[in-house]
Amino acid sequence: MKKLAVLAALIATLATPAWAATKTVTLSVPGMTCAACPITVKKALAKVAGVETAEVSFERREAVVTFDDARTNVQALTKATENVGYPSTVKK
Repeated sequence: MKKLAVLAALIATLATPAWAATKTVTLSVPGMTCAACPITVKKALAKVAGVETAEVSFERREAVVTFDDARTNVQALTKATENVGYPSTVKK
């Protein structure tokens, strides 16, 4: 019975996904042409599952996004901005 409990605990441990990491990425969004554009970009990013924060700057033409990498990725973020008319790329 003890071996069965140990085996069950081992299986549960191995079946649990690795801990997710919070990541931050800066996206270049050059297509923003007015002070209202960041509102649209921020709303689009906020709708992506896993996004924790999105700070969008019209002046710098960029978005700084903090997200859970187990729930989303950079490709989903750039796709979200593209879908609302503002293509973006990762700022290096």
